[in-house]
Order: sequence, then C-alpha cells, then structure tokens
Amino acid sequence: MKNDKIHIRPATADDKCIIATTICMAIGFDTTHPAYSVFEKLAVLEQSQYSFRNTLVAEVEGKVAGAIIGYDGALLHQLREVAIPLIRQHLGDGVKLEDETQSGEFYLDSVGILPQFRGMGIGRKLICMMCQRAFEQGHYQVGLLVDLDNPRAEALYTSLGFKHIDNKMFMGHQMHHLQIIPDRLKK
Repeated sequence: MKNDKIHIRPATADDKCIIATTICMAIGFDTTHPAYSVFEKLAVLEQSQYSFRNTLVAEVEGKVAGAIIGYDGALLHQLREVAIPLIRQHLGDGVKLEDETQSGEFYLDSVGILPQFRGMGIGRKLICMMCQRAFEQGHYQVGLLVDLDNPRAEALYTSLGFKHIDNKMFMGHQMHHLQIIPDRLKK
C-alpha cells in the first residue's frame, strides 16, 4: 500500500482507544493490562501528557492505524499532575517514573502502529509530522527515549536523522536518549 493512502490528523477525545493502545505498546503492555483503562481516562483529559491534544492519529483508507504522542518537555511536571495520581490510584503507589524529558526539548512520548498496518511507513510519517509540528511551534530540538532492546525502532529514528545524545534509566530500563534538530530531519 502506498504512502498516499496514509492520512495523519489531530486526535480527538474519541480516539482514546488508539491513544491508550499506543501507550501500552510503548511500555510493552497489551490492552488487557489494567493500565489500559487508566490511559483511556488520561487520553480524554485536556491537561495530561497523554491527552488527545498531544496526539496525532494515522488512518489508512479511513481505518485507524496508529498514533504518536508528543509535548513540550518543559511542561512534563505540569502534565503529570493529573497523570501520576491516577496511575498510582489504579496501579499502586510503587509506580516510579523518572523524568524522561526536560525543558528545551519537545518530547516524543509514545508511538504505536497496529500490527496489521506495520511496514507501510506509518511510523515514519507520524514521527516526521510530529517533528514538523514541534519545529513549527518554535522548538529547536525533538527528543525521545528508545529501549536498548529495541534496535529496530532505534534504526528507524536514526534513519530520520535522530542522534544519540546520552543514556537514561526509565521504568527500570536502560534507554538511549536521541534528539533531532530541524535541519537533520530526513523524510
């Protein structure tokens, strides 16, 4: 299937299912995990890091195929004010989340493509569109974390122009911290 059949649009609150699915994919959960319903609740809120307002959705011939979530890293703590209590309420107080981003970086939090739509260039298109959105908003760099156990994802990011900056621990995993600036983005 060709790239011209892929349509990227801003998410709405009605997209809570694909948003929750995307977050679960990024963490390594499936949709039967108790976190799924928490992420659905966070997706419909306007001030949450997982809000529909921070999400782009990909459709292929009118069918939802995937999504990407990104936001200004300077807003991480503000966006977490709702998320962390809700996550702990449903998943327990033992949930520890390190800061995965910081001020000065637009952060790509989660990207997920439904299995039947993988290999079509949807992830690449979503990442490029979210990076363009960030650059148009005046951000100079876009960053993300990728698990060292996910070399395929890292290869995609580096093929787009992302560079390894440093390593970070997040949710008990060693991650590569990658960033890109506007003139390095390869579509």
